[in-house]
Amino acid sequence: MIPNILTNTNTTKSGKKVTHLAWWVTLVLSMALAVGTWNPSGHHFIHYISNVDDILSGFKPFAILIMFALWLLAIKSIFQSLKYYGAIITVIIIGAFIWGLQQYNIINVTEFEQAGWAATIGVGLLIWFGLNASIIWKKLTGVYTTDSSDED
Repeated sequence: MIPNILTNTNTTKSGKKVTHLAWWVTLVLSMALAVGTWNPSGHHFIHYISNVDDILSGFKPFAILIMFALWLLAIKSIFQSLKYYGAIITVIIIGAFIWGLQQYNIINVTEFEQAGWAATIGVGLLIWFGLNASIIWKKLTGVYTTDSSDED
């Protein structure tokens, strides 16, 4: 039922089975957070809370707190795994990719809607990379990112 690309597994050196599904789940959740917060179509969280008479009625405070918590987790994971300079480099790489798409006339960032979608998807990719940076680093180097200690 689920395609093989989603359920492929690898065996680690310690014998633990790891599936690729986690990569896809974090990608979907990252994109959902970015697109759900704001997108050029107008169906997003900011539109939802900005077009109300009473922002403290119904489930709006709950939704605001949930969105705030999700963004705090996303930002914390980005800066914890990538640090400040890694986040800047990631933004530059995403921007260079968007610039390349512009140069090949695949997108036109002078149009608000296309620029908005490019930015929204770019933010989703930044969140995804922040969530998975230590795993990617482990794959590339064989070492998990470690925190510095007082003994250093």
